[in-house]
Parts: sequence; structure tokens; C-alpha cells
Amino acid sequence: MSTPRDTPHQPPAATSTPAPPMANATPTLAELRCFEAAVRTRALSAAARELGVSMQAVSARMQGLERQLGFELLVRSPGGVSPTPDGEAVLAWAREVLAAVERLDEGVASLRGDAQRRELRVGASQTVAAHLIPRWLVALRRQQLDAGRTPGEIALRTANSTEIEAMLRAGEIDLGFVECPDPPRGLGAARIGTDRMVAAVAPGHPWAELAHVTLAELAAEHLITREEGSGTRAAFEAAVRDLCGTEPAEPAVSLATEAAVRSVVASGAGAAVLSELAVADDVRLGRLRAIPISPDPLTRPFTAIWRGSRRDLTGARRELVALAARESG
Repeated sequence: MSTPRDTPHQPPAATSTPAPPMANATPTLAELRCFEAAVRTRALSAAARELGVSMQAVSARMQGLERQLGFELLVRSPGGVSPTPDGEAVLAWAREVLAAVERLDEGVASLRGDAQRRELRVGASQTVAAHLIPRWLVALRRQQLDAGRTPGEIALRTANSTEIEAMLRAGEIDLGFVECPDPPRGLGAARIGTDRMVAAVAPGHPWAELAHVTLAELAAEHLITREEGSGTRAAFEAAVRDLCGTEPAEPAVSLATEAAVRSVVASGAGAAVLSELAVADDVRLGRLRAIPISPDPLTRPFTAIWRGSRRDLTGARRELVALAARESG
């Protein structure tokens, strides 16, 4: 009777099962900030720039966080990073934690007094910065004084709407006000008011005495416009595409500032589509005529934008957004 021979021991086949979670491991705030920034910016390198650390540090923190939790949070691809289904759930909780920490920091800072308060960095598109922000900031200061609080410092940066969005995503500002027809993706947004646009011409222009001008007539005209990225230009071009089903004619000239456009139009060089707010003073002085756009008025929203969701809008940012909505209502 034969006996079975001993067979050599075979190691178990390798699997891709993730490592088990580390016992009693709690993610750090630094890890949560890295995760939130990576998802929001869609790139570890962009998250590193925003947080002021190396990309290697962000990558190490993300790997450490995934090791602690025992599952993957991010899908990495040539196009960037995006959250896994589990990552989406963790992201929502992480944002709650980070918002709570920010509220704590702001509350403690207010108890310490003005010397310890962090500056609020606000960015605004040119129309908002020139015609709306000044009165909002005056009203905010009065509101804080009436509540017995020392007003905090506010630093204001002005650029076009696309540039304001980029500053916000890069962490260079805390709150932005833009005039784009659609709110940017991946950011918190709140509509705070509506702006009406008009055709602006010099008193000697052939349109100066018209009761109105149509969008189709404007679309066929070589206008004086703002540069690419301007909310004013984007709103007009989007309306032409949506309502006329065509592309607007090439601009006669594109200029970097609202003031430059008004100046060229006042010289009689052509027409422009501008905010009614922007041309109000020139109209009062007789330098420009504002022609209504008919049959339907051309409007665009003023929108506040910030990183995160509605619950991430806290402290002075929340006060300013709420006040801007009241003042614009």
C-alpha cells in the first residue's frame, strides 16, 4: 500500500485586497485638507500649490489616509484625480469637519480681538468692483460695528470673471463675485442679484435716438468689447448663441477694462454692450446713450463663489454674501 508523498507548501496567490484599516486611526486635519483640495482642484500638484507644500507631501498624506481607512479615496488618471464612491462619502464628512474647524478659528479670533483676525481676501469682476463692492463693504463695516464687533480687514482684488475663478481655485482669495451667465463647476455659488445690459453708443451714433435695438442687430455689428474671459462679453455671446442661433460678429476691438471700452465708445468709434450700471454716470453726463435691448431685456446674474459647498460659507464671507444679496435685492 503506497502512502502519499509530501507535497511542497504552495504560498497563497497574491490578491489586490486592500490592507485592513489601522486600528484607532483618526485622519489628521492636514490629511483632510489635502484630500479636499485634491478633489476640488482635480490634481495633486494643484492641491500642493494651494496648500503651500510639495506634491510629494500631498501624495504621501493621501497614501497615508487611504492606508488608515483601508480603502481607496481617489481614482488617479492622466486627466487628474476624482473621488471613488467611498471617497465621495468621506469628502462630505471631511468638508463638515473642515468647516467646523474654520468656524472655531473665526470664533476664537473674534474673542482675541482684531489683531489676531485673518484678513478676508475678496476678488470681484470689474463691474462689481467698481459699482457694487464699495457700498457692500461700507454696509458690512456698519453692521459689524452695530453688533459691537471690530471690523476685520478686507483685501480686494479686481480682474475679469474667469481670472477671479482661477484665483479662487488657487487659494489666492477666499470669496469671489463674478458676472458669468453660468456658475463655475466645483465651487459653491449663490446668486446675489441681476444686472441689465444695454447697447452703449455716443450721442452722434446712428442708433443714438432709437427706442431700442434688437439682439440680432447687435450680433451683426462689429462691437467694441471686453477681452476674452470677461463676464460682460460671455453673457452677451451666450445670449446671441441661445436666442439667435448664431455666433456674434468679430469685435472691432477688444479692450482689457470697462473704462477703456466706455472711452472708445464715447469717441464715436462704435457701439458696445455694457452693464447699465457701468454706463450710468456717462449717460448722466451726456457722454453716452444707453439703448434698451428688445424685445426681451438682456440680463445676467451677479454670483458669489467660494470653495466648497453652502455649509463651507462661514464667518465674514457668509455675512458679506448675505449683505450683498440684500443690497442687490
